[in-house]
Amino acid sequence: MAIQTLSLPVHGMTCGNCARSVERKLAGTRGVSKVAVDLSGAKATVEYDAEIVTPQSLADAVRQLGYEVPA
Repeated sequence: MAIQTLSLPVHGMTCGNCARSVERKLAGTRGVSKVAVDLSGAKATVEYDAEIVTPQSLADAVRQLGYEVPA
């Protein structure tokens, strides 16, 4: 198990519901153990198992919700 932490910039969140949507999406991703979304800081901090999920797939999951994740 290779737990890592990723700070993912998320642009386009405008309210608490946006932040909760991002949090639910990431928390439901296989390999993710902990998620904290900072609406005012426009970022999500994710603890994940690098053997199961990649930073790219986490960013793609957020993009599926319609938010921008800069490369």
